[in-house]
Amino acid sequence: MPRESMANKRARALEIAQRMDEHYPEAECALLYWDNPFRLTIAVLLSAQTTDAAVNKVTPKLWEKYPTIESLAEADVRDVENIIRTIGFFHTKAANCIKCARMILSEYGGEVPQTMEDLQRLPGVGRKTANIVLNEGFGIVEGIAVDTHVFRIAHKLNLVGKKVDSPAKTEEALLKLYPKEYWKPINHQWVLFGRETCIAHRPQCDACFLADLCPSSPTYSA
Repeated sequence: MPRESMANKRARALEIAQRMDEHYPEAECALLYWDNPFRLTIAVLLSAQTTDAAVNKVTPKLWEKYPTIESLAEADVRDVENIIRTIGFFHTKAANCIKCARMILSEYGGEVPQTMEDLQRLPGVGRKTANIVLNEGFGIVEGIAVDTHVFRIAHKLNLVGKKVDSPAKTEEALLKLYPKEYWKPINHQWVLFGRETCIAHRPQCDACFLADLCPSSPTYSA
């Protein structure tokens, strides 16, 4: 297959975004149980390397036990572990929940910071989590949250090169490819697409609304 020019790739990427908008016009965060930036931060922190559905099962119990930042900051790590033990890496995540609450209280006056740099200082918070908190919690679009779905689909659609081998590099490539007005919905739309159609081990290419735009599909036409 001949190398795709950047102009053609950008045109294809924009068409993909338009079709995503048509299929998922109201895509929302799949983490259900949060009502303020702090609870959102903790929920996204918990969702690393586990499913949103698993997090949705434990967060109501977590908020019932620890309804405020102050109460979580004072929690016994073993009690937090017992609440979240059904999700992956619960030992580390329980400790990070408490440390995160303590840092927000001690260094940010009890308010979740609103910058990428400060958010990533919080224990357990990486760039993906920070992007989601800024986007969903504050309406600040500073980047694209690259989770396993976005990373895989970006490569499946050949929107990033083979040497783009990390979430950080993938985000950087996508930010160059898409104008800023397209950044906000990408994560939620691509997560839905990855769960419903472009499934990791059994992609539904025959039913895919992007098949003609996807170099991995038999029906792709350059």
